[in-house]
Formats: sequence, C-alpha cells, structure tokens
Amino acid sequence: MKYTGRYKYFTERFKSIIERPVTISFFVLLCLSVLVLSLSYEYYRYDFYEFWGQVLAEAHGMLFDIAVIGILIYWLNERGQRRQAIRTYRDEIEDFRTWQSEEAAFRTAGNVKRLNRHKIYSINLVDCYLTRTNLSHVVLKDANLNNANATYANLVQCNLEGARLNQTNFEGSNLNQAHIHKAYASGASFKDTYLIKANLQSAFLIKSDFENAFMMEADLRGAYVVGANFKNANLYKADLRGVDGLTIEQLTQARTLHQALLDDDMLAQVKERHAELLLR
Repeated sequence: MKYTGRYKYFTERFKSIIERPVTISFFVLLCLSVLVLSLSYEYYRYDFYEFWGQVLAEAHGMLFDIAVIGILIYWLNERGQRRQAIRTYRDEIEDFRTWQSEEAAFRTAGNVKRLNRHKIYSINLVDCYLTRTNLSHVVLKDANLNNANATYANLVQCNLEGARLNQTNFEGSNLNQAHIHKAYASGASFKDTYLIKANLQSAFLIKSDFENAFMMEADLRGAYVVGANFKNANLYKADLRGVDGLTIEQLTQARTLHQALLDDDMLAQVKERHAELLLR
C-alpha cells in the first residue's frame, strides 16, 4: 500500500507537469544548461577567448536565423491563420443560411463584419436572414443578397455598389446615404424604407417596390425603373434626371415631387397634369 501511494503521487505529479508546457520548457532548459556548461568547463578555464569567439559566431548565425527564417515563418503563419479565419466565417454564414431566427441574423451580421475586417466584401448572402441587424457602414460591394430578408435592418451608409439585391426585402429598413450605385435590385422591396440621400445611380430597379418610401434627396440618375412602384413615396429634392423607364403614371402616384429634379419633358407633363405634386 505504501508503494502504491507513492506511485500514484508521482504519477499525478508527472501528469500535472506535462500539462504545463512552460514548466517543461524551463526544466529542459535547466537540464541542458547544466550539461552544456559542465562539458564546457575546460574551455572556459584554459582557452576562454578562442571559445568565446566561436560562441559569438554562433550568436550571429542565430540572429540571422531569427531575422530571416523566424520572420518568414511568422508571415506564413499569419497568412494561414487569416485564410482559416475567413473560411470559418464563410462556413458559419453557410450554416445559418435560410435559418430564420434572431440568433441566425445576428451571427450572420457578425460574420459579415469580421469578413470586412479582412477586406472581404463580395459575400454570398443569398437567402440569409438579416432582420433587425445593424449593418451600418458595412461594405458589401459586389455581394450577393438575392432573396435575403433584411427587413427593419440598419444599413446607414452601407456600400452595396454592384451588389445583387434581386427580390431582397428591405421593408422598414434604414438605408439613409447608402451607396447602391449600379446594384441589381429587380423586384426588391423598399416599402416603408428610409432612402434619404441614398445613391441609386444606374441601379437596376425594375419592378421594385418603393411604396411609402422616404427618398428625400435620393439620387436616381440613370437608374432603370420599368414597372417600379412609387405609390406615396416622398421624392422631395430627389434627382430623377435620365431615369430609364420612368412614366408620368409612376410619378403621379408619389406623395410629393417638391423641388425634385426632372428631365424637361417629364417636368412639363407633371406641371400639366399634376402640378400640385411640385408644390407640396
């Protein structure tokens, strides 16, 4: 029993040591130092200066190894960790795709922001659930958000240039000063959405729904709006010059066109048929 108790004690002691790498490293260094210094004692005593010169030569070699090999390994390790992190964030977005829950929304939004920190902007968010998330100032340039649910989300100054937003639902969201230049948003819902000072230049907005949208000072120059719905939309000071597919029927459904910028022929039609829209 006495020997069994000692065996267990030393076994547990050994296990506790090997679980602490710093302690092991220090112990190995101590043992090797004692061994090397004891074997080198004769050189210290009788041929110290020549031996010291060799030590310095080895020290220079060590510095070279640290400067070249160490930095190279560190750089490669950093790149490897970055690639692994990006892969992990993309995999998590894939895991939560089509999962309609608050957790899925906030986890997906968090991964989008992390990818942004790695300068990754073209992200696949097809069918993702982003309701009530905060994506303000996020860059999603050339990203794919087709059929995504971003209702009541905060997307202030979000960069969606060239993004695919077909059938995306932005109902009730805040897209003030968002950059949606050249985005593909056919059939997208901007119902009750805030688009104040948003940049929608040359965007494809075919059959998009802007009902009750707040589009004050929005820039739609060169946009494609065939079949788009502007019912009760606030177009105060909006720039509607050069808009392709815009009809007088669409404009007359708006809440106001006060101080809106229109092409001459369209302005003449509005004055003739619904001049009150330019006054209120």
